Amino acid sequence: MGLSYLVYPGAHHTRFHHALGSMHLMQKAVNVLRFKGIEINEEEENALLIAILLHDIGHGPFSHAMEHSLVSDIMHEDISLQFMEKLNLEFNGSLTLAISIFKGEYKRKFMCQLISSQLDMDRADYLKRDSFYTGVAEGNVNSERLITMLNVVDDKLVVEEKGIYSIEKFLIARRFMYWQVYLHKTGLVAEQLLTRTLKRAKELVKSGERLKCSEALFYFLINEIDNTNFDDKTLEIFSKLDDIDILSAMKDWQYHNDFVLSNLCDMIINRDLLKIKFKDKPINQKELSEHLTFLMDKYNITEKEASYFVFTGSITNQAYNNKKDNINVLYKSGKIKDVTKVANQLNLKALSKPITQYYICYSKRKM
Repeated sequence: MGLSYLVYPGAHHTRFHHALGSMHLMQKAVNVLRFKGIEINEEEENALLIAILLHDIGHGPFSHAMEHSLVSDIMHEDISLQFMEKLNLEFNGSLTLAISIFKGEYKRKFMCQLISSQLDMDRADYLKRDSFYTGVAEGNVNSERLITMLNVVDDKLVVEEKGIYSIEKFLIARRFMYWQVYLHKTGLVAEQLLTRTLKRAKELVKSGERLKCSEALFYFLINEIDNTNFDDKTLEIFSKLDDIDILSAMKDWQYHNDFVLSNLCDMIINRDLLKIKFKDKPINQKELSEHLTFLMDKYNITEKEASYFVFTGSITNQAYNNKKDNINVLYKSGKIKDVTKVANQLNLKALSKPITQYYICYSKRKM
């Protein structure tokens, strides 16, 4: 949940909770499909459970907020895969099938869809879990009902016709959760400040500063890590990082003599964040320049330093992508249709259209 707890104080659950929950739902899915005559042997079941248990193990501190700060050009899925391959060596090849399913290479495609698709056990868990811990009731999906409606046709996952309204609720809940939780303006500002904190810390370290932090964090500050040099040593150090490393560092850095680093950390630690304004169109350059100039004049700082506190960006929300991993509905007649083409589901067509909003963040009059 990144820094969502700054908005929703109950959102302190971890990816460990989510991993166990996803595995629990996978067990239910396997049982449902077996009951409907879909053959899943014991080896495949174990592989599915391993793959879903480890699917997010590659996430670093503060989840998506840090995904492109500590390392660059490498996704958390790639790091998860490296962890799984390392574990596979330790456990004498026991994860080979799980890795094949995780990578989407296994011959039985519906198993890959259970791990990663627009209706997978990952989403079925996190929507309900995040709704519960944040208190945002609109995200409360009936995961068990959805799983009960699953079936397999031509080696692809489908949802039986009577589950169509549960699918509609699931997709609407996803749209709501993105707007109200994952893309909430306060959480968005906090995450932007966090990435800029790490960026500034890297700049200072490379200029000769020895910032106080854990050895694991310092390794990623001093080294440029990407997909070309993320080796076994880096993986080992990465595994030692968690939220505490970052929070502990920021508690010290808020007293640093660097104007940018100290203020960024102070804003996050004391929840005194930047202002944010959303618009339907890209932000006017004149508006951006006015905020930059004001900050430069007020604190006698450079434009580069001011840009840490004044910046623009955009967010996109698309609950369903009808061009990728479609959610297909199985009729009693045996006919199969994409969920957006079901006659009375007009709302879902709207949910398949991406909505983009543009934002500008700028400092309050006093820092």
